[in-house]
Amino acid sequence: MRTFTVFTENARLAAGSIDEVAKAAHALVSGDSREALLVFDDETGQVVDLDMRGTLDDVLARLATHPLVRSEPRQRGRPRLGVVSREVSLLPRHWAWLKVQDASASATVRRLVEEAMKKGSARKTSAAGPNAAYAAMTALAGDAPNYEEACRALFADDWATVAQLMREWPGDVSEYVLALGQRG
Repeated sequence: MRTFTVFTENARLAAGSIDEVAKAAHALVSGDSREALLVFDDETGQVVDLDMRGTLDDVLARLATHPLVRSEPRQRGRPRLGVVSREVSLLPRHWAWLKVQDASASATVRRLVEEAMKKGSARKTSAAGPNAAYAAMTALAGDAPNYEEACRALFADDWATVAQLMREWPGDVSEYVLALGQRG
């Protein structure tokens, strides 16, 4: 399940599903509070723009079609396999190598592509944490003391230094940034 976190100024107001976060944010907005709200996607660290106008039911109804929080519903029936015939240009030595493999040329190429995708996915996953932490850090603490040094330490994968540099930051902000960054 995709999770979100909402901050008011420098304090974490709520975390959880988008509906839970929206309810907490709407309760604050509908009161007398004039505090600024920032809603974060915990997967990416990006700020999510939610329309808090109207009643809670209005807000939740708009969330049902929000592109960042809802995926397309599954359709009925048999899924398409997605097989598309395309042409691949290889050198003669590549065709010769494919010919001596145990599986067909198509099966061998599919296996090689899947392996490459997994390796690329692992690299992408390892960078996801620091990138999410950087996005949230910039939105929440871009003007905080030691911000630039903390960014450098974050991308150097020096978490002890990051934590030390964020000592003067509000506790909820530093905890959130560290949690996002160390996921990857």
